[in-house]
Amino acid sequence: MVQRAQALSDKIISWRRQIHSNPELSFQEFQTSEFVVEMLKKIPGMKVETGVGYPTAVVGTLTSGEGPSIAIRADMDALPILEMNQHAFRSKNEGIMHACGHDAHTAILLGTAHLLAECFEQESVRGTVKFLFQPAEEDTDEDGLTGAQYMIRAGVLQDVDCAIALHMSPENPVGKIRVHDGYSMANVDVFEAGISGTGGHGAYPHLGTDPVWMLGLVLQSLHGIVARRISPLEPAVISIGQIRAGSTSNVIPSEVWIQGTMRSYDPAVRDELARELEKAFSVVRVFGGEYQLSIHRGEPALKNDPVVNRWIETTIQDLFPDFQVIRTPFGLGGEDFAWMTQQIPGAMFFLGCQLPDGVKRDLHTPVFDIDERCLPAGVAILAETARRYLTGQYRWHDKEGVGVDGS
Repeated sequence: MVQRAQALSDKIISWRRQIHSNPELSFQEFQTSEFVVEMLKKIPGMKVETGVGYPTAVVGTLTSGEGPSIAIRADMDALPILEMNQHAFRSKNEGIMHACGHDAHTAILLGTAHLLAECFEQESVRGTVKFLFQPAEEDTDEDGLTGAQYMIRAGVLQDVDCAIALHMSPENPVGKIRVHDGYSMANVDVFEAGISGTGGHGAYPHLGTDPVWMLGLVLQSLHGIVARRISPLEPAVISIGQIRAGSTSNVIPSEVWIQGTMRSYDPAVRDELARELEKAFSVVRVFGGEYQLSIHRGEPALKNDPVVNRWIETTIQDLFPDFQVIRTPFGLGGEDFAWMTQQIPGAMFFLGCQLPDGVKRDLHTPVFDIDERCLPAGVAILAETARRYLTGQYRWHDKEGVGVDGS
């Protein structure tokens, strides 16, 4: 599989660069979707569906009829970031950039589809593979939904046993891969609150109630929640992203608005953060103020199935014995693949893509870029994991079973 993926390397790189040059924001991936459809239709035996749950969603299916089934997912959307890289395939859409590697994810899934199609043509596998090209991982719409949720509602996971996916990891060079069981990325919650008082003249603060002063007390309480109210053994964070108040120097405003995010792994910690947030804002009532607090629950924590993870890890070790597998959580970022792993067993791994140029190229930054040598490696790992599942080499055992034939 490694040699076949390597032979496809030039095409995978060209697909990635084509997508990178033409980035589109969440829910607007029309050109990207059309490109994916065009490439999928060239693959023998591929059934292509468009508008699956959302107009820009694409599903490709390879099947031999009855048998096991697996889904492989890639996200397609870009971010509202002005690219600062100067390579020939930099973004043509000013202010929009593939700064999270979704161009690479999409190109890798196209390559995976080509390799698995060869397996189906050779009749060496039985069952079904669904290739899920998902829009809108980075943002929600006016209904608070992401692309994964729309595709799930459309039934893409019906009759699917499990799902796998990958993500770029610019913290690690090619040859290092991060795999982690259980909760590996965060619950994502956003809160907005207003603190109100009477306001008044800046020269006579004692004649009214000052919500700006009250905000200081609230901020101390907010920053103390994780430090003093949540167990230090539990991943959790509260961050303030926006504060709005006032219009001029000598007027104490009557309202202050604050917005932030809460991140956690465990669902119980998620609920506790919400309760403590309410307590933190309630302190303003002691000083004559009032508050309004709303919390929007975003995607859940990404929970990787240990059996599926073991399949992925075994594939990596067999195909790339020199690669290093790092078994640590991926951080407190959000990932809407978590909606899928809530529905069926699944796992995502992080693929090292760090360029050896000494430049810090983090996700969601204007200089994000990848070492394209990671692309065929990603294709080989996804394709071989799926192939082994469809041939029965990987299977489901009891809860403590590895699920690898002969183990």
